[in-house]
Amino acid sequence: MLALSRKLNESIMLGNDIEITILEIKGDQVKIGINAPKSVPIYRKEIYLQIQESNKEAVDGSVSLEELRKLF
Repeated sequence: MLALSRKLNESIMLGNDIEITILEIKGDQVKIGINAPKSVPIYRKEIYLQIQESNKEAVDGSVSLEELRKLF
């Protein structure tokens, strides 16, 4: 993991087109802004993990090819 120190209104760049800026610091909270192309999905980690779990459940509960063949 890379750890960087940034002050208010300072940024870091991820690649050529993603910029992360420190917008506000209040106590133990830091507000960040992310400027990225619309094609780049951005999620809070807890939401990302929920999506991954939902996708896994959908695959685990999917219908087998044999079951689909029986339908036709």
